[in-house]
Amino acid sequence: MTHVEDELNSQPACWIRAAEEAGRHRAALPDPGERVAVVGCGTSYFMAQAVAALREGSGRGETDAFAASEFPAGRSYDRVVALTRSGTTTEVLRLLGELKGRTPTTAVTADPGTPVTKAADDLVVLDYADERSIVQTRFATTALTLLRAHLGLHTGAAVTDARTALTGPLPQGLVECTQFTFLGRGWTVGLANEAGLKMRETSLSWTEAYPAMEYRHGPISITTAGTATWMFGEAPDGLAEQVRATGGLWVGSGLDPLAELVRAQRLAVAVAASRGLDPDRPRHLTRSVILAP
Repeated sequence: MTHVEDELNSQPACWIRAAEEAGRHRAALPDPGERVAVVGCGTSYFMAQAVAALREGSGRGETDAFAASEFPAGRSYDRVVALTRSGTTTEVLRLLGELKGRTPTTAVTADPGTPVTKAADDLVVLDYADERSIVQTRFATTALTLLRAHLGLHTGAAVTDARTALTGPLPQGLVECTQFTFLGRGWTVGLANEAGLKMRETSLSWTEAYPAMEYRHGPISITTAGTATWMFGEAPDGLAEQVRATGGLWVGSGLDPLAELVRAQRLAVAVAASRGLDPDRPRHLTRSVILAP
């Protein structure tokens, strides 16, 4: 078993622990009503998108998501939350340094023995979700589970669905597809973006991701036999039928959207295996992007 497979299979246990420990981290996480920005790079940026949509959509306060390198310097927030598995990503550390002393910051990380410990004002450590793999799976979903639980939006059904996602068969013909499009609505747009990234990193697949209502505005033109369109969450009326009419494969969502991401992670590994690729050694990637001064 590869590191990626081992780590993605451990996600239900990690989610249970994160939900149980959410209350212990309350002081480091945003209070209701605060104006908040959530930042990250790569996978962590897409998790930030999901967190921001969840928090604002549930009435907890205005919440934005940014790639750490694109944070608007002139905008004020009550707190900035940085998601960083490694604790060493250059763009995140630079931003936290710029905010030091003027905006409270919290870092959610897997490794407390890294520079982010001193860069952030508060720290949430999910060391049990750390990974040997370059490709992120369990840290990302565990961080999101922690924040869902902090918002009161996590339930045991997500864990049950994750177990189903790990054991149930993938839709017939999905691994053989040559192009994959992932769709979301609200907080699941971030999950769709992450599913696309996972497929690109792990299996070198051609993937795209969009808000579901945008799919009819051009992207559906690429859909045909041999392509797959995967919906995270409830689909807009009539979209499944439109995709099927193109000859493309429609993949609906019957699980908790975060569990659907686990199923997409499995697909990425399966496609990599079918192409003779090692998912533990993705092309041109390292565990953390550390830029020279």
